[in-house]
Amino acid sequence: MNLLLVLVVAVSALVHVAGADANAGGGEPVKLPPHVEDLRDVILTAARSGNIDELKTAFEVSGIVPDLGIEPGSDPIKALKERSGDHEGREILAALVETLNMPPVALPLGNDIENNLIYVWPYLAERPLDKLTPAEEVDLYRLVTPAKAQEMREKKQWLWWRLVIAADGSWTSFKRAN
Repeated sequence: MNLLLVLVVAVSALVHVAGADANAGGGEPVKLPPHVEDLRDVILTAARSGNIDELKTAFEVSGIVPDLGIEPGSDPIKALKERSGDHEGREILAALVETLNMPPVALPLGNDIENNLIYVWPYLAERPLDKLTPAEEVDLYRLVTPAKAQEMREKKQWLWWRLVIAADGSWTSFKRAN
């Protein structure tokens, strides 16, 4: 009987923690459409593999190569490796994991009633950086150094990675502002 009680308490705690993470920053949890959730999972699986070539699977599932802030026609994997501090792409993969571990924000875009939302990770990319709550500040420091956070506040601009998936499950962009 005591073991059952311990299991129930443990499961309740896990559900509470998962719910708190999905509700980071005090906003309402965003319910992702199945296509968006599926693509997010594919990107995360690829990123956690440690092999940047695995992102090709995410591009295939998406149906397009997202805007990566590179010249059109460039090899996206090669370009990401070149941008990565380790030149293997692992720094980029780490940024993908950290970005997608944050909750997204859903933003309306376009006139299509059924598919007019885009999902932006992390939600902080769409928040006024000078008005963050203490919980949002903690999330910000999970992503960037205090110096980078200060620079972002001073410039009043998001200067880290931002990932966008459209409601139809297409990965539209993954770029870092400079």
